[in-house]
Amino acid sequence: MSPHPGFRETQRRRTRRALLDAALAELEERSLGSLGLREVTRGAGVAPTAFYRHFRGMDELGTALVEEALASLHGTVRDVLAATGDAERRGDAVVRLVAELVRSRPAHVRFLVRERHGGVPAVRDVIAGQLDVFADEIGAALTADPLGAGWDTDEVTMLSRLLVDHMFMTASAFLTASLRGEDWSSATGTALAQLRLIHLGRVHWPG
Repeated sequence: MSPHPGFRETQRRRTRRALLDAALAELEERSLGSLGLREVTRGAGVAPTAFYRHFRGMDELGTALVEEALASLHGTVRDVLAATGDAERRGDAVVRLVAELVRSRPAHVRFLVRERHGGVPAVRDVIAGQLDVFADEIGAALTADPLGAGWDTDEVTMLSRLLVDHMFMTASAFLTASLRGEDWSSATGTALAQLRLIHLGRVHWPG
């Protein structure tokens, strides 16, 4: 008898997960462009031909890792932006969100930091697309805020992209602190101080 469809689906998901996990393990010290399919399948314990039942190539696997790390965060970011409270409290919430992402998915974050300007164009484009969505969401919140009165579209876009870059930079700082065996208090303090500086610039920007 052939396996039950539910069993086959479970096995399919397990194999896909094993391939993603094997890739993340290999990517801890290297870039996606230097990683070969056979290394991933060997790490996952499957035959090379099994790879193509899940991904058309390494760039599609990389795209899956990007979406796995970032796509689910959009709702959380919107909730943080919509929350009541002053800029300092919202800044605290954003830094906590970034810290939790690094704690829960350090391999994903390391991958994102390395591949944002890496050598696989398809993956670079997907990362850029996800960050553009975050920038648009932040821009919408900035436009709705009374402090945004008088700002034109280019100014809002500039600020929203600056804040997205800050989130990325903060994630990288947390990773670096972990690699050095340091606690995150210094990186957290710097991130919050930078957000305060950005907020002061926003308050005094000639609108």
